[in-house]
Amino acid sequence: MQRILPRGEIETLDHNAIPRIALPERGTVFAARAARLRRLAADSPVGDYLRLMATLVEAQHRALADADPPGASGERISLAQAHGMPPLQAVGWERDPAWRGMLRQLLDEVSAAADTPAEAREVCASLRRALQDRPQAIEDLADAVLAEQDEGVDSAAAPFVMAALQVYWTSLASRFDEKQLPVASPFGVCPVCGSLPVASVVRVGGQFEGYRYLCCSLCATQWHMVRVKCSHCEDMETVAYQAIEGRSEAIKAETCDRCHTYRKIFYQDKDLDVEPVADDLASLMLDVLVGEAGYARASGNPLLWHGAAEET
Repeated sequence: MQRILPRGEIETLDHNAIPRIALPERGTVFAARAARLRRLAADSPVGDYLRLMATLVEAQHRALADADPPGASGERISLAQAHGMPPLQAVGWERDPAWRGMLRQLLDEVSAAADTPAEAREVCASLRRALQDRPQAIEDLADAVLAEQDEGVDSAAAPFVMAALQVYWTSLASRFDEKQLPVASPFGVCPVCGSLPVASVVRVGGQFEGYRYLCCSLCATQWHMVRVKCSHCEDMETVAYQAIEGRSEAIKAETCDRCHTYRKIFYQDKDLDVEPVADDLASLMLDVLVGEAGYARASGNPLLWHGAAEET
């Protein structure tokens, strides 16, 4: 005889069946991304840029090993729980100056790499001078990229600054206790740091099998969201999937005719090694075609900036 479960017990079972959050694994998050970038660079028309970013991400992996910035206070966590807000919210967070040391380490390592182009070395040198002489300018640039501003952002310098901020927040997120997160948080942003997702991935394996997760562009946290639903405006009626014929079936653009935006979605059952930041960066042709069809990106890639270049 079957037992009929009460509603509250069903909800508990559902909550346990679908993990809501996947916090970043600090030992592998950047190492896996760098390895994926190098593999994708082998036959990519933007291979040189992917290799440069792989060098930067490898430096992130080493920097993360020693990163230990101060986390959220108990008071901040309680406030976040009470108001359903991300406890490590990036915009407005009072950053510890240690993040600038992380940036300096990344710049030194990228500059020293044998295959770093001269133009990238010049960007690194300019940022090092700014760190020494005008640290507030670096802080202002960090505020701008965290807020995903375009105006006044040096597009060549932004990926390096963002890379250091990623190390900082990934360290915070990897040490965070998921139980301290609010049960509900604002739609469409990372429940840990409040940043926008770079893309989503339909995962395989264990409790994650077949479920879609949005992937934070800053702290690498992933959070569950139902499939066939616009990650920008929540519409479920006009969502469609665009792909390039003859290319990988693991990559599609999820478009919405209500808000006319899109984000890419990746399928691990088609390619187990897909990595949201790396594969998004390597599939720029899909961006071009979807853009020509009238859709705008809902949010950008942290390693590629389109702001107006200015001297740093």
